[in-house]
Amino acid sequence: MTGFFIEDLSVGMEAGLDKTVSAHDITAFAEVTGDRNPVHLSEHYAAKTFFKTRIAHGMLSAGFISAVLGTKLPGPGAVYMSQTLRFLAPVRIGDTVSTFAKVTALDLTKKRAQLHCRCEVAGKTVVEGEAMVFVPSRA
Repeated sequence: MTGFFIEDLSVGMEAGLDKTVSAHDITAFAEVTGDRNPVHLSEHYAAKTFFKTRIAHGMLSAGFISAVLGTKLPGPGAVYMSQTLRFLAPVRIGDTVSTFAKVTALDLTKKRAQLHCRCEVAGKTVVEGEAMVFVPSRA
């Protein structure tokens, strides 16, 4: 796993990853967080909603953003300071979520990077927001 120091970053840098969401991922997320909302866990319940089927937790997709920030850009050593999120469409079992983070601003003095973050399914944005992270310095 490689990453970047604050001195190595520039506005416009982008990184991403893909993850196909499984029923197991949703169940594991529910177990870890305690969010057992039946729209995520019960096909019978979800069939009666406007989604018509189980959907992944929105924060599971947000977790994919965390994975990009912590492993790709900026990478190891980056620490979340803030994150805004807008959930635009559901993620369903079997969907491949493509997650991207793009550097939009840098504060070298405070060692902070702002990144636009988005998750897509089949080219459609399902989650987007802005992250602020602390990025280690080479010094």
